Amino acid sequence: MGLTYLCNQNKTKEMDLKIKLTVMNFLEFAVWGAYLTCMGIYLGNIGLGTHIGSFYAMQGIVSIFMPAIMGIIADRWIPAQRLLGICHLFAGLFMFGMAWYSNQAGNNVSFSTLFLLYSLSVAFYMPTLALSNSVAYSSLTQAGLDTVKAFPPIRVFGTIGFICTMWFVDIMGFKSTQMQFVVSGVLSIVLFLYTFALPKCATCLAGQKKSLVEAFGLRAFTLFKQKKMAIFFIFSMLLGVSLQITNGFATPFIESFKTIPEYAGTFGVKYPVILYSISQISETLCILMIPFFMKRYGIKNVMLIAMFAWVLRFGLLGTGNPGGGVWMFIASMIIYGVAFDFFNISGSLFVDKTTDPSIRSSAQGLFMLMTNGIGATVGSFAAQGVVNSHTTDGTTAWANCWFTFAAYALLVCISFALMFRPGKTANT
Repeated sequence: MGLTYLCNQNKTKEMDLKIKLTVMNFLEFAVWGAYLTCMGIYLGNIGLGTHIGSFYAMQGIVSIFMPAIMGIIADRWIPAQRLLGICHLFAGLFMFGMAWYSNQAGNNVSFSTLFLLYSLSVAFYMPTLALSNSVAYSSLTQAGLDTVKAFPPIRVFGTIGFICTMWFVDIMGFKSTQMQFVVSGVLSIVLFLYTFALPKCATCLAGQKKSLVEAFGLRAFTLFKQKKMAIFFIFSMLLGVSLQITNGFATPFIESFKTIPEYAGTFGVKYPVILYSISQISETLCILMIPFFMKRYGIKNVMLIAMFAWVLRFGLLGTGNPGGGVWMFIASMIIYGVAFDFFNISGSLFVDKTTDPSIRSSAQGLFMLMTNGIGATVGSFAAQGVVNSHTTDGTTAWANCWFTFAAYALLVCISFALMFRPGKTANT
């Protein structure tokens, strides 16, 4: 009886922990989903359409240094779960600041003021992506659970949270107003309060503290001495250029069809964010396909599949429409799961298999820096340049933009196929 009671008690504690971490992940990504895919619509409506790329580029810019800085703080002074809450508190307050300023300014919103408030908000939000993972890994490890088995089902609810707020802001009509920032701010404050219920994470002991070189992942740059790794990281950056293009411009593009009577009443034009959410649904499903494809085709071919998927992603957006061609939009959204997951996860596995354990974490950080930092930043500015160059008197030749993006992705794909040689040890 006593042994059974203890087993049941342990299972109850484990379930309680998993539920807490699931809620944390749900809220973490719900905060982001409130504005990430529809902010471009709002910016276009207030006359800041030519600055959409700058807003999305800022996420990449702060991702270059803020996660490392917050990681050092979490390692040395403030427990990760407490720092997670503090970051969300400030991110939420600056989101409220954006909404308040937008409401006060009306049609006279200043780019510099709105951009400053947004920059401060994402500077505090982007590090929370890593901090929330740290909290989950630390808590699961302390509970004696296998993180490889326990974490993925928990993380899936982050994507579900992202999708839920996408749908909410679209159905409520917030996709074109500053209310999307209010939704994000409220959720950030809720998560700030919720972190007080999370298990405590330990900071490092004096002898375990990382040096600044280690914390910023600078030792991983020695990998550029290896031709194979140098090529891999350069192409990671080149593919990272594609990451934020559709986040910033897909929903404004779909909504632009409202000026055409033939498409004005279609579901996609009325609810572009919901249509776009198929991308995130696909993302959750494609993760499950990766082990099969990795075993059958090898890591290089899986990454090539991802690169060609970006070509199709952009090309289908350029050829489709919300009417009879809506199937092309839907196909583009489904393909996103392959385009995003197959490269990011297979690339991460490649780094894990081909780097020395002593710099493996730093190498993973370098991979993220090249893709979500430098690549995404360059891509956001470049995409804005392409859109601006194809815009005349407020009207954008969107098909030409998407075909330009598709041509770029195809060039990267062909170059990668010709130049990258992963070696036998990385092909399984």
